[in-house]
Amino acid sequence: MIVEVGLWLVVVAIVLLAWFLRGSRAPLTHRWRRRQARAMSRQLQGRDRSQPAVMAFARLRRMDPLAFEELLLECFERRAIKVTRNRRYTGDGGVDGRIRICGEVWLIQAKRYADTIRPEHVEAFAQLCAVKHIPGLFIHTGRTGPSTRKLLNRYPYIQIISGDQLLALIRGEPVFVRGERI
Repeated sequence: MIVEVGLWLVVVAIVLLAWFLRGSRAPLTHRWRRRQARAMSRQLQGRDRSQPAVMAFARLRRMDPLAFEELLLECFERRAIKVTRNRRYTGDGGVDGRIRICGEVWLIQAKRYADTIRPEHVEAFAQLCAVKHIPGLFIHTGRTGPSTRKLLNRYPYIQIISGDQLLALIRGEPVFVRGERI
């Protein structure tokens, strides 16, 4: 009788532990970065919403680069956009995540720049998108220079989100992707 009760307690404990851990399939470092991203998202949507753009960008540039990726994916999720995260951060092949907008899958590339973005980074991402036949969003905290703007004419399936559009994305305000309001 005591053995049966003990066995049942063990089974119940295992089931409860499995239920409790069901949402923690992501590695610990991923969970930590997601928490950091959610905290930044809440701050920039809430109490720090009206801070000058210069300060917001300074904060974004100081973020852990992987947490910045998570922040962007979190912002898309808050808009009820389906997000597919990579299983790992390194070796992702240049894709930081995937989203589904209006039934179409988009690749995401996130970069934290303090200065003008490097056209070769955009070109590499554009070529990756071309090989996969999937449009891409290159989202960054820097400035988009004239050489990069010229480059985008060759790659119409790549869209850059930066500046006011990036802040709008983070703050939950309207952002336009291929003319569609998300």
